[in-house]
Amino acid sequence: MNADEETVNDATPVPLWILRAEAFDAWLATQPERSRRWLRAHGFAAARDRVALIPDESGAVAAAVAGLGRGSAGVSLWNAAAIADRLPPRRYALAQAWSASEATQLALGFAYAAYRFSRYRREPAAQAAELEPPANAEIDFVARAAEALALARDWINTPAADFGPGELAAAVRGVAKEHGARVREWVGDELLAAGFAAIHAVGRAAGVPPRLVELRWTPPGGAARKLVLVGKGVCFDSGGLDLKTGAGMALMKKDMGGAAVALALARWLMRAGLQAEIVLLIPAVENAIGGRAYRPGDVLATHKGLTVEVGNTDAEGRLVLCDALSVADAEGADLILDFATLTGAARVALGPELPALFGGDPGLVAEFAAAGDAEHDPLWPMPLWAPYAEELASKVADLANVANSSFAGAIFAALFLQRFVTATPHWLHVDLYAWNPRERPGRPIGAEPQALRAAFRFLAGRYGLGD
Repeated sequence: MNADEETVNDATPVPLWILRAEAFDAWLATQPERSRRWLRAHGFAAARDRVALIPDESGAVAAAVAGLGRGSAGVSLWNAAAIADRLPPRRYALAQAWSASEATQLALGFAYAAYRFSRYRREPAAQAAELEPPANAEIDFVARAAEALALARDWINTPAADFGPGELAAAVRGVAKEHGARVREWVGDELLAAGFAAIHAVGRAAGVPPRLVELRWTPPGGAARKLVLVGKGVCFDSGGLDLKTGAGMALMKKDMGGAAVALALARWLMRAGLQAEIVLLIPAVENAIGGRAYRPGDVLATHKGLTVEVGNTDAEGRLVLCDALSVADAEGADLILDFATLTGAARVALGPELPALFGGDPGLVAEFAAAGDAEHDPLWPMPLWAPYAEELASKVADLANVANSSFAGAIFAALFLQRFVTATPHWLHVDLYAWNPRERPGRPIGAEPQALRAAFRFLAGRYGLGD
């Protein structure tokens, strides 16, 4: 049997069994003797992420079996993505019954594993295994989630030369046009006239002018409540005059990961008909070096009226966010939710796979984290420890953008942002990595739109959907 000869174009789906190791022997006893001998000969015992193809008498694929390993309480898209990654490119159909939530996760996992970033490759992308949509899966959710995840991954994966502040703004305009939303931009010196001096300072040394992009959308029939999404759009971060090392700069095309998640989320929510007005704010800049670069020791005005002493130009994300959050805070919204690849300290504390979640309402934080757990898109609640706020004091300005302490960097950044949200009853801040740094089945090295699925489920539950 030559697996390469099997393609996704084959008309009849291959039955796919997905088994826990502890249930494997009982299942195997129900199978034909030929299948039992084949699987035993190949040492298959439903170990995690292992797959086996069972041939018929002619040598063609008759069925496929995949393992979940031991102790797996339920299946996730990550199980499915790992299985899909190891199967030859054929169309498969689940051979056993799954709950609606599990069927949805399995379908989404196959869709996730099918993603290819091939913009810069001459050779066509390899085909991927496909799954026949299970009848009880949330098919609309799977299709829209897969689309949102793929868009965010494309934006994050694209180098800054091809996806700078201008291209990011164009992506916002494209999403707005799809859904009849309104867009407004403040570009270059327009930022100064509008009071966005912090955004301007961070981006003014770059060849492409900085900007703040605003999208507004109201569902048909209007809405009683308003949601504001904010995404850090630093399209490349050199560190500014506090220059990063070469290694530290290598992945900085992903420093707009927060903006990618926020924009993909806004698009998904509009497509689903969220029953709330949506305002999206993205400060889009490149933190470059040059004669116009802002400097350590500079004091910046902000839209909030607070002045900020720059202690480190590589702590630029909180500076562009503070102006955007000030605008968000004036919206009279029910909730502000921001996403940012903000601190290395969050990665030191939690690693690259677990975004840090901050918020002033413990109940709301717990609700968001629970939505992440249910979607296998985890978030870890972190404290807004008020006693640390005094370490952001400055002798010459209202506050500094960094603390003198080398500890608790993610908390200091969140406390800094909190100073710019004073009128809105609820604010949540997600400090994410937006990148998968190691190769795993179903999860290649590259963009990872963390918190996107969690945020959609959380917000859909909070406001309801119109479709």
